[in-house]
Amino acid sequence: MKKTLSLLIASATISMAAWKPVDGSMRTPWAAQVTPENAWSEYPRPQLQRSNWTNLNGLWTYAIAPRDAKIPAAWDGEILVPFCPESALSGVGRLVEPDQSLWYRRSLPAATGGKRTLLHFEAVDYEATVWVNGVEVGRHRGGHTPFSFDISRALRAEGNELVVRVHDATEGFQLHGKQKLRPGGIWYTRVSGIWQTVWLEEVPQRAIRDLDFTPDVRSGTLGIQVDLDGVALGNERIEATIRSGTSPVGQATLTPGTNTRIQLSEVKPWSPEDPFLYQIEVTVSREGEVVDRVTSYAALREYGRVKDANGHWRLTLNGKPVFHWGPLDQGWWPDGLLTPPSDAAMLSDIEFLKACGFNMIRKHIKVEPRRYYHHCDRLGMMVWQDQVSMGYGPNTEPKGSNPPWTRMAPAPKDGIWPDEAHEQFVTEYRRMVDHLRDHPCVAVWVPFNEAWGQHRTMEVGGMASALDPSRAVNIASGGNFMPVGDIADHHNYPDPDFPLEDPRFSSFVKVVGEFGGHGWPLEGHLWRKDKGNWGYGGLPKSLDEWKDRFSRSIDILCALRKRGIAAGVYTQTTDVEMEVNGLLAYDRTRKIDPAWVMERSRKLLSTPDVVDLRVLLPTSEAEGRLWRFTTERPADGWEKTDFADASWQRGPGGFGSQGTPGIQIRSEWTGPEIWLRAEFEHKGPVKGSAVLRIHHDEDAKVFLNGVPIATLAGFTTGYVEVSIPSERILEGRNVLAIHCKQVSGGQAIDAGIHVESP
Repeated sequence: MKKTLSLLIASATISMAAWKPVDGSMRTPWAAQVTPENAWSEYPRPQLQRSNWTNLNGLWTYAIAPRDAKIPAAWDGEILVPFCPESALSGVGRLVEPDQSLWYRRSLPAATGGKRTLLHFEAVDYEATVWVNGVEVGRHRGGHTPFSFDISRALRAEGNELVVRVHDATEGFQLHGKQKLRPGGIWYTRVSGIWQTVWLEEVPQRAIRDLDFTPDVRSGTLGIQVDLDGVALGNERIEATIRSGTSPVGQATLTPGTNTRIQLSEVKPWSPEDPFLYQIEVTVSREGEVVDRVTSYAALREYGRVKDANGHWRLTLNGKPVFHWGPLDQGWWPDGLLTPPSDAAMLSDIEFLKACGFNMIRKHIKVEPRRYYHHCDRLGMMVWQDQVSMGYGPNTEPKGSNPPWTRMAPAPKDGIWPDEAHEQFVTEYRRMVDHLRDHPCVAVWVPFNEAWGQHRTMEVGGMASALDPSRAVNIASGGNFMPVGDIADHHNYPDPDFPLEDPRFSSFVKVVGEFGGHGWPLEGHLWRKDKGNWGYGGLPKSLDEWKDRFSRSIDILCALRKRGIAAGVYTQTTDVEMEVNGLLAYDRTRKIDPAWVMERSRKLLSTPDVVDLRVLLPTSEAEGRLWRFTTERPADGWEKTDFADASWQRGPGGFGSQGTPGIQIRSEWTGPEIWLRAEFEHKGPVKGSAVLRIHHDEDAKVFLNGVPIATLAGFTTGYVEVSIPSERILEGRNVLAIHCKQVSGGQAIDAGIHVESP
């Protein structure tokens, strides 16, 4: 590994002016502001800050070589770290193949006497070996969380050289999430090598290694555990000061490795509405002289669950039920791929979502830079954190527990995960939780998504719940349900749905972990302009049609909330490559005014969890309700109460073609139109809000006692609820009449009326 300094300088000297983003690629507005001098220059670890650090981001020398090759004799050029070589902002724009290795090299500053030097990598995908001055200082396997090496002994007074070799197979048992060797559909361009900040930190011989916080809202206390490394000093003293703004509200002397609970004189719980953070300083001193000092922050908040009056489990924050409403957030960028172009760009996404009225983000199969969670902490945005998925599955579960599931890649021949792969999955899961557990914003852990690499589910779920009992575990979002953790999660596209009657879910919080995905290709802001762009349910013909689809999905979710659903996740924040189902285009151009989304969010978040339902005319969801119907155009006045419908046929709802989503068809209707009538009796005044509950595919016009009460265009994939004038409900006999038209695809109609009050 050793080379003379003169050879190093000669082979690494390339003009900084030569760097530029790869031509022809889509870029965000922040790309133009990126330079080798300012690339991710912010302090990368907000919850454990020191003043003495060196940012190593910038131009490094790189080479792509055969996997087993030694250090390259010739280098390929320069790469802008922390952007991966596949990205435009790296200045490289090259794919790294599974049979290749990616090499990096740069110089390092000289060591400072009496201090230890730590080399930090925030994330490297996937297997990294690190040398300093030809001495191997460490290896790391895992592409999504930080790691560090003490390089003090390898450093020289001057002329230091850092070399990093990375191997990234992308697929197989490796945790790679949405990356694919052949991207397309829901799979994206691979990312290899360094993709988050690299930095140096000088620390004393006796230094603070980590801080862990245990908030308790009920007692108004904050527990702090400090972990130190290095040889203990005689008479050392460790002190913590907690401040609200600049005012001290709690102080204590700490013992290493022990959780010390500190009573706060000013108690301010954290919430999305008021994301209050306490500022913390911890010092190590000896005989009055400060040896080490770090600053941090924490919050008082408690995540939990509680049953509502109807027996449904709800998620709580600080003891109060809160409906979790947020987008699926992939965290991909056209110019940086997994790496945002800048901290400001990353922050912009969160601020946009906050302006849309979301109180939560489901961070999908990606672990972001630490500053992302810091911004969520201070802005008040809860986070559901996914584990990055492995490619293979399944491992054999207990017999009869689950049907086979769709695999991301061919399973091993015997269908069983090797122990080594399982152990790596658990290792990386534990790293993720340890990495993020002190962020107030993290509310839910999601070990598996849609059975991608789902294996040993009960074992993994038990491990996850024991590892962090303070948060809910959503064991398999949209995957194969097993009775472990806290949440039962169902995915449904495009409209939300959930099998509410399934008794397996009665003791779990019920959520719709993905729905929506309504596509809208914004001209001039597409990853590819040719065919292949897609969204769930097909692409609408206009923005107004997109708005109708989005609004319909929210209406369905409002109805589901009243029936026990505790959270909803809309797909998604941004377009990603060929997916055009974002609220933002891939380059972050806004497709929709966030104020418009905010109105729908307010409607959803103000919908009560529990309502008193009085059914006047039942739908046919549970049992077929008899209707009079005809498929021949009736005489005028067919919708009126005095119309003679005795010659019409009688049949149970729903009506339509078998296989139409979200409805049970009991009476076949395959023609172009259908007319229906049903009677119900009502006594006394209407106390509450009158609601039409309807599934229509497609256009439907609805009359109550001869008066039109709803004109509904398009189709639904589940039952929606429409407010209707309560004064239209008469004392005594009432007639609900519906005309439904078939346009294309499946067809269905069913409806009912109820009155609800909080």
